[in-house]
Parts: sequence; C-alpha cells; structure tokens
Amino acid sequence: MDLTFYKNKRVFITGHTGFKGTWLSRILINAGADVTGYSLSYPTNPSLFEKTNTKNEMHSITGDVCNYTGLLNAIRESEPEIVFHLAAQPIVRESYKNPVETYKVNVLGTVHILEAVRTVRSIKSFVNVTTDKVYLNREWLWGYRENEELCGFDPYSNSKSCSELVTYSYKNSFFNDFNSPAISTARSGNVIGGGDYALDRIIPDCIKAIENGNEIIIRNPFSTRPYQHVLECLSGYLILAEKQYKEKTLEGSYNFGPDENSCVTTGELATLFCKYWGDGAKWKNISEENAPHEANFLKLDCSKAKKNLGWFPKWDIHNAVRKIIEWEKAVKKGVSEAKITDKQIMEYFG
Repeated sequence: MDLTFYKNKRVFITGHTGFKGTWLSRILINAGADVTGYSLSYPTNPSLFEKTNTKNEMHSITGDVCNYTGLLNAIRESEPEIVFHLAAQPIVRESYKNPVETYKVNVLGTVHILEAVRTVRSIKSFVNVTTDKVYLNREWLWGYRENEELCGFDPYSNSKSCSELVTYSYKNSFFNDFNSPAISTARSGNVIGGGDYALDRIIPDCIKAIENGNEIIIRNPFSTRPYQHVLECLSGYLILAEKQYKEKTLEGSYNFGPDENSCVTTGELATLFCKYWGDGAKWKNISEENAPHEANFLKLDCSKAKKNLGWFPKWDIHNAVRKIIEWEKAVKKGVSEAKITDKQIMEYFG
C-alpha cells in the first residue's frame, strides 16, 4: 500500500486514544496527514496513546461521541476530508455488565457522527469500523460474507449490528447522491498487537500473567476466532477510505480478516504465544461454567475486499505473534513505545 495518498490530507478519527486508534493515528502521522482525534480520555491504564506521546503529534480533542454538539463543532473546525469512526465500547463481557452504556455509545454515537458528516461539506470519505461479530452466528465452518444476515448475540455485538443498520439507513437516505461522501463499514477480526492494555483480551492477559510470574489462564480455549495483527485491519481501513475517496461506487461493507490458515482457536493462539515468548511460558484451561455467551466458531470471507480493493493479509498468525513479542520485549529493554510502534509500521507498509 502506498501511503503517500494521505500526505497533507485532513483526517478525523473518533476513538483515537484507544489501541487501534493510536496505531491508526501513528500511521497517518508518519504518512504526513493532518490528523485530528476526538475521544474520551485514555480508555486503559496504562495507555498506548499516552506512552507513545501521540497527543503531541496531532490535534487531540477530549470529547464524547454521545455529545453531538461537541462532536459537530470539532468536525466543523477541523474540516476533514476523511473520517474514521472507531469510538466504541468494544468489550463483550463489559457489554453484559453495562448494556445501556454499550448501546448508547455504539448506536447513538454512530447516529451523531453520521449526522455530523452530512453537515460538513469538506468530507469525501467516511469509514465506520464495526466488528466481525455483527453477523447472525450460525457456527458455520465457512466465512461470513458481507451480504449475510446481521444479528449479533450479545449487547456489544448486537449494538454493532445496529451501528451497521444506522449506517445503511443514512447512506440510502442522505448520501445517495453522486457528489455526497462515500460511506462504508469495515468489519474486522479479533485484533492483536503490541501495546494493547485492555481487559478481557487474550494477548494482554498472556503478558500480564508472564509479568506476574503466573501461568496463563485461558477460559475459552476451543473457540475459533479470526485473529489478526492490528496493522492488517488498519491497512484495510486505509485502502477502503482511499479507494472510495477516488471512486464512490466502491463504497459498501467490507470484511478484513485473516486467511484460512490464520484462523485459530484461542488455545492455539496461547500455544503460539508461549512458543515464541519462551522462558517456560505455559497456559492452562479454566473453562468457566455459566460464562456469558460467546460464539464458538467465527470466520470471515474477505473475497470482496481482495477483489474490489486489492487488499490482502500480509502477516500470518505466526508473524503476528512474533511481532507482538518483539514489541513487548523491545519495550522491556528500554526502547520507547513510539519507536518500536513506528518501526513495525514501517516494516509493514515498506
């Protein structure tokens, strides 16, 4: 992918202080884009956004997507050409604890950003980032395609299905003119990468256990997920935003997930992590009784993105895990989080 397209482009990102938001911000900063972010304060402690000092390299605005006036003013002031909507409550288990807040952020936040997009004339390309979990999961052995039925099971997944429907309605109601912004949704797999400090995620849990000298605990070792390095899906979002910016007919919904050989169970991912980490790392299964429902089998069919956008996965699951461990061990040796993050961005994009 040639990132020169983004040089001097004005880009607006919601949720820029999160894990994916920080990686995306740094990609765009390195590409020479004029980046504005709008997000709540750091969602985790520690925070990758804070540790990389990304705040000082872009225009960072603290705000809530549920506050429409604040969001609209921020977009009007920055006059972006491209908007990436990442702000969300992204954790399945948290959605069971706080379903109202999850629906509020993930659904109303989508309404607010789309309403703002239709009032700011500078915008030409909008990408709403949802999830692979938007589909009605039938536990099929094959990957879901973009035209499959939407109906996430848990509050998080279902709220993201609703976000997809909101986007579909706005696109047909307000953005169907040829000169209106191109509107798309991006559905990516389970994202992993260095600097993820979120709760209830497999890789952060592995690292925390090792740091504390404990055995890694895996609660759903037999669940198959489309795990992928964070740079894989972000490259998809960037290609999609660029392609539809140039050709509106390419707008739509797109899956960005790993190839078949990189769809592994959670237990297999933990085994790979222990293998590449070394130092006697190991994990154990503590499957929980009466645990909140999560899908056992989930894959994505990414044929549409490959055909229409020319996007293809670059790092398989082995490379993804190795890059995470490289990132973590570099930081432990005193390399700055910003330096190792930018190094891996350069390696990925070339």
